[in-house]
Amino acid sequence: MKSPAHRTRDIERQAGYLRPEHCAPPPPRTSSDTMWFIRDGCGIVCGVITWLLVFYAEFVVVFVMLLPAKNVAYSLFNGVLFNGLAFLALASHAKAMCTDPGAVPKGNATKEFIESLQLKPGQVVYKCPKCCSIKPDRAHHCSVCKRCIKKMDHHCPWVNNCVGENNQKYFVLFTMYIALISFHALIMVAFHFVLCFEEDWTKCSNFSPPATVILLILLCFEGLLFLIFTAVMFGTQVHSICTDETGIEQLKKEERRWAKKSKWMNMKVVFGHPFSVAWLSPFATPDHGKADVYQYIV
Repeated sequence: MKSPAHRTRDIERQAGYLRPEHCAPPPPRTSSDTMWFIRDGCGIVCGVITWLLVFYAEFVVVFVMLLPAKNVAYSLFNGVLFNGLAFLALASHAKAMCTDPGAVPKGNATKEFIESLQLKPGQVVYKCPKCCSIKPDRAHHCSVCKRCIKKMDHHCPWVNNCVGENNQKYFVLFTMYIALISFHALIMVAFHFVLCFEEDWTKCSNFSPPATVILLILLCFEGLLFLIFTAVMFGTQVHSICTDETGIEQLKKEERRWAKKSKWMNMKVVFGHPFSVAWLSPFATPDHGKADVYQYIV
């Protein structure tokens, strides 16, 4: 005779328990659905601010510090390095923002879909009542995206998107490149102040001395703030990837029900198989290789 727990699990896995009649079939995908973009006012504003701050740093670095410099080699080297990193940072931001993070098909908790799963005795599936979808293991519902996201880490307003299974690589690259250009900008500001104190301030910039100082101080404040923020976020994300535990799972202290892999394998699951320079490119879509596909909780 089955225990009450077993009876509950059997009832839970039945199609009737999930009320599939309350779910409409998912709408067919069209060409307009290929572009993923969250229409959230706060997220859009944060995304625009991010780009404007990078452009401000570009302006100060190029027109205040590098172009007036007498050493052409110094200006050329730092200009190429800073602009290259800034381009990769913005490209990573765009990819993180416009890539589907791993959204579960909306409204797929239909009777036909549940029957197609061919559930085994004792197997349990869960339905999200908010988006009427069958939730894979480790998926969570995002109230901003209004979708269940596979392996959701968190929703980041700065990229106006969730950080999930499909775009975590781009988010990690975004934080890394922003931290690098912030550190680079701080070093150049320090050098510029030292050189200008030794020479006439009017020869250090095409702007007046007060305007130059204000622009450099603002850049220094911006660089320091974002260096700390993105460096901490980058370290948190790498730790989360290595331990194979998302931010939400850590916050909720969820019981681990998935297979444990090595730290290196977890890195390859996110950045691609095998290890290559493509790990650093926001234009290379990661090949998950032998990564486990999402299964329903058993």
